[in-house]
Amino acid sequence: MTIALAGLAVALGALVQGTVGFGIALVSVPLLAIIDPGLVPVPMLMLATAHAMLTLRREYRDTDWAGVGWALLGRLPGIAIGVLAVALLPPRWFGLAVAVVVLGCVALSVVHWRPRPTVPALLVAGVVSGAAGTASAIGGPPVALLYQHAHGARVRGTLAAYFVAGSLLSLAGLLVGGQVDADAVQAAAVMVPFLIAGFALSNPARRLLDRGWTRPAVLALAAGGAIALLAQTALG
Repeated sequence: MTIALAGLAVALGALVQGTVGFGIALVSVPLLAIIDPGLVPVPMLMLATAHAMLTLRREYRDTDWAGVGWALLGRLPGIAIGVLAVALLPPRWFGLAVAVVVLGCVALSVVHWRPRPTVPALLVAGVVSGAAGTASAIGGPPVALLYQHAHGARVRGTLAAYFVAGSLLSLAGLLVGGQVDADAVQAAAVMVPFLIAGFALSNPARRLLDRGWTRPAVLALAAGGAIALLAQTALG
């Protein structure tokens, strides 16, 4: 029963990210933390990496490779900031700051702001994403918001490439830290069929989203992530 419930959580997250471009951690991690905490964070990170690879294979022709490079360049100092924030600041204050920034960007986008993936914007988004992802596990919205006006395949492919590189860096760090073991690999392997099922369901779903619904989905999911982070901060 536990495997089935955990699998449904993974499949749902895979469906959302395969359709919108991000959100697997946002959807799956809170559920898995209740159903089977052993799947968080290392097995889930492995699954997220596998999902990003599947998406990249499907959407690589539409990926903004230059944008990925600039965002990753910003992510490196962002990771350092996130580590420093975890060490020096109360988690709730940092989480609150990230949530407020994301909600502010969503609000501006709804009103009149039209963000573009320029080099300075990508560098800043990479810094914020790296810091937020390291300290709170919610790193997708800052970069996704820059591509909200792009077509769906562009959003999914670009974020997939960004997530592959970022997740592999994180896994390498966890491996060096001794947190990746045989149990984590086995736990992730059990969830792979559910991940593939959710990803497969995203094929027809993304066609529906690409009919003009990509931007509302990105904004809604980014806002949802910020609200979830606010709730996590309040409960913490």
